[in-house]
This record gives sequence, C-alpha cells and structure tokens, in this order.
Amino acid sequence: MTTAVVQPTPELAAEADARFEGITDPVEQALAVLTWAGETFGDSFAITSSMADGLLAHLASRAVPGVNVVFLNTGYHFAETIGTRDWITSVLPITLHDVQPPQTVAEQDAEHGAKLYERDPDLCCSLRKVQPLAQALAGFTAWGSGVRRDESATRTGTKVVDWDAKRGMVKVNPLAAWTQEHVDAYIAEHQVPVNPLSEIGYASIGCAPCTRPVAPGEDPRAGRWAGKNKVECGLHT
Repeated sequence: MTTAVVQPTPELAAEADARFEGITDPVEQALAVLTWAGETFGDSFAITSSMADGLLAHLASRAVPGVNVVFLNTGYHFAETIGTRDWITSVLPITLHDVQPPQTVAEQDAEHGAKLYERDPDLCCSLRKVQPLAQALAGFTAWGSGVRRDESATRTGTKVVDWDAKRGMVKVNPLAAWTQEHVDAYIAEHQVPVNPLSEIGYASIGCAPCTRPVAPGEDPRAGRWAGKNKVECGLHT
C-alpha cells in the first residue's frame, strides 16, 4: 500500500458510488470497491471488523494485501470473538489495529457505576465504541464497514460508497448489496473463518452483555440490545 494522493470529498464518494452500484455480481462489486479504495487512499484506508466472521477482511486482503483492519476491543467481547480475531489475524494478510477504550471496564465502573450497558447503553457504546473508533480513524481518510442492506430497516439505504460527513471521510460498504445467501456461499467457497457463536443462533455479534441469539425468522439484529429501544451502537449513524 502507498500513501494516499487523493483527498476525500463528497463528490468523489458520489461519483464512485454511481460507478460501482452498477456492478451486479456481489463479489465482483465488493472487490472492485475495495481495490478502488486501496488504490485511491493507500495506507490512509482501513476497514473495521466486529470479528463475527472474516468475510470483509478476506475480501479486503485480496484487493489490498496488508489492509488495515480496525477491531474495537471493548472489554466486553465474548471469548469466541477474541479467538476469531486471533484466528483471522493468523491466516490473512492484514494489519490489525486492536483499539481499546481509554478506560478499562473496571475504571468505567468506578466512574459511572457497574453495568452501565444496562442503565445507559447509548453512553456505554459511546465510551467503548464510538469515541475510540473516532480516535482510531483520525489517522485515515477513508474507511470501510461490513454493513449490509438486508440486516435491518435502518440499513436498507446503505450506499456502496458514501460520504461520512460526521468524520469528513469517504466510507465504503462493499457488502451493502449482499444477502445472507451471498455471505454463506462466499464463506463456504473460501473457507473463511467464522465466529463459532454464529452456529448457535447469534446472527449479529456484539458485546456479550448486550447480545443474544435470535429465533428463526427474527431480524438478524434482533439479538442486539434486546428489550431496549436501541438498534444501532452509533458507529454507522
């Protein structure tokens, strides 16, 4: 990868989105978007991964070997998620950025009280995910996520290439048009590492205290913050 020579702008994002939206094959589209991001922004491009699986990291490493991968190590992850992180890092040509909040869980408990995620999940997400990501991405000019349109009603309008006005960055969503069937087929064909929790009903995997398995037919993100009026952590809104 090389140093970026192109400045991110809303116009650049809109032009790229119009170009790549016309690619109908999901794998071809994802690889084209990631290749463009790597060539356009070089070392100033990073993707994020929740380590639910290695799908985005696998695609990105094919298009941009050595790609920067940001993992938000919140301190509340399942052991299986940490194991998946280590597994993916060991088998794929990526550069992992293991990002931790300024406070440990114990320090946060001392300041805000125990189990903040139960009393004020928005604040907990802000402290352990949103703010650390903002700091981690400050060194980049473009970033990518694994958000898909079919995951929830709040994500149906996801663009393949978008302008992240909050951060002043180009944001790519290479998997925006993918369905679960596309995901399953790619993972099977390429033997992509998958978080073992997905085998027991965890369709969307976040922090352990705020994630449960979903029942057949439920929205894939129904297991996140179940029972609370919350469907997003704030990273993508």
